[in-house]
Amino acid sequence: MDAIATHRRRWYTLLVLCMSLLVIGIDNTILNVALPTLSEQLGATSSQLQWIVDAYVIVFAGLLLTAGAIGDRFGRKKALTGGLVVFGIGSVLAAFSGSAGHLIGTRALMGAAGAFIMPATLSILTNVFTDAAERAKAIGVWAGVSALGIAIGPLAGGWLLEHFSWGSVFLVNIPFVIAALVAGHFLVPESADPDAPRLDLVGAALSIAGLVAFLWGIIEAPGKGWTSPEVLVALGVGAAVLGLFVAWELRSDHPMLDIRFFRNPRFSAASGAITLSFFAMFGAMFVLTQYLQAVLGYSALQAGLRLAPISLVLMIVAPTANIWVKRFGSKYVVATGLLIAAGGLVMMSRLDGSSSAWQVTGVLALLGLGMGNVMAPATDSIMGSLPKERAGVGSAVNDTTREIGGALGVAIIGSLLASSYRSSMDAAVAGTPLPADAANAVRDSIGGAVAVSQRAAADFPQQAAQLLDAARDSFVSAMRPALMVGAAFIALGALVVLFFLPARAEEQAELEAAELDAVDIGEAGLEPAAIDRRLDGVGELGLAGADA
Repeated sequence: MDAIATHRRRWYTLLVLCMSLLVIGIDNTILNVALPTLSEQLGATSSQLQWIVDAYVIVFAGLLLTAGAIGDRFGRKKALTGGLVVFGIGSVLAAFSGSAGHLIGTRALMGAAGAFIMPATLSILTNVFTDAAERAKAIGVWAGVSALGIAIGPLAGGWLLEHFSWGSVFLVNIPFVIAALVAGHFLVPESADPDAPRLDLVGAALSIAGLVAFLWGIIEAPGKGWTSPEVLVALGVGAAVLGLFVAWELRSDHPMLDIRFFRNPRFSAASGAITLSFFAMFGAMFVLTQYLQAVLGYSALQAGLRLAPISLVLMIVAPTANIWVKRFGSKYVVATGLLIAAGGLVMMSRLDGSSSAWQVTGVLALLGLGMGNVMAPATDSIMGSLPKERAGVGSAVNDTTREIGGALGVAIIGSLLASSYRSSMDAAVAGTPLPADAANAVRDSIGGAVAVSQRAAADFPQQAAQLLDAARDSFVSAMRPALMVGAAFIALGALVVLFFLPARAEEQAELEAAELDAVDIGEAGLEPAAIDRRLDGVGELGLAGADA
């Protein structure tokens, strides 16, 4: 496909990329509503259910940087196509799993495939949309579609489980995969780094090992405890290996990830903003899915409907955020978005057992408004700060920050929630004649309390109702400090963005040009008039590079 044809078909290419991205978005959320069914049909234990979800997340996040580098070297279209094929195969194998262990293995395979799909979509987009203004619009659409799965997944999962077997939540991926493969063959151009260095195998191994260990520790912390030996060892090993990764990349003559990218505040501050926005979203969704079903008594499908507003608002706001960026600059739009998201968590902390669906909708719409004004401008800042040849690795960094932010949101907010809930329920359970295993289930989670109360309702209706009321009150009380801590994290992030993120690409280009020129001037000993001419010329070159 020549350059003229690529430019002419760029919006159709974006459609294919969004279709590919949607497969990942739906798969990440559709499985959550199927977990109770999997527990019943496959006899999966609580630990196995957790690993059915976490096997995908850990492998996906661990491979992102390596997959992005492979795409840059061997071709991003090849990476996307290969990822879609393997993802489709993994979906079929998952749908016909005969045991929980088999399903965990197929979920890991799907996570590996997803690690090639997601960064490829954004890196191809960056290379197809060469105009800075059009690229910002395209990234806004991309960001909106990436959030669409949040709404579609639970709704589709609830509907499929009401009409078909649990395997249908995986088979639903197949039509999307086939459509993306066929359309992508004709509409997606190939691109790669023409001067790609040889693969950094040591860096790849260190990044995978470090990210997997670190994420495992974060994910396991809420259940095992932040001070448990397993979690402390995993976090320590992960941090140490990632430190070795940084040291190796700084010394390598062919680094997989050029650590010097992080010296650019457009790259580093925007990456931090993405991390915090997904911290907010995943932490809020973790709390709300339990709140809607266990406290307000909604079914899985009804809960999915109540969660839809965040995706709908994101779909509208993310593509239009560029309007505000043009007027006020990325710094102020992203910082404002983070403050709005923090306000959404504060309002969410005020929900209680009598809150209406409209109150929940309002809170989610506010959170979506904030995130929509963070995701698109921050992603554009990350991708716009890198040379197009390194788009795959840049996209992988963007995606990795999402996964780490989401994992931290669930782990930190979830741990605070569980700790506060458990301390409240200790007193409520102490005076009841519950068997030890039932008492532990009630103290462990509100889901366990609901299950125990339902089993006890036939023989002890009054006591069961009192137990459920106590669990609901404890959960609502525990929500407040957990969400307020999350809001404080995000508000702090907004201040960091205000200090470090340049308002516009031009400001960063001028700063870099002035710094580089100052070094040359000092060495050359130029006259003042020549200095002025030199700065003007380099500034223009910097601006041109920023717009490219």
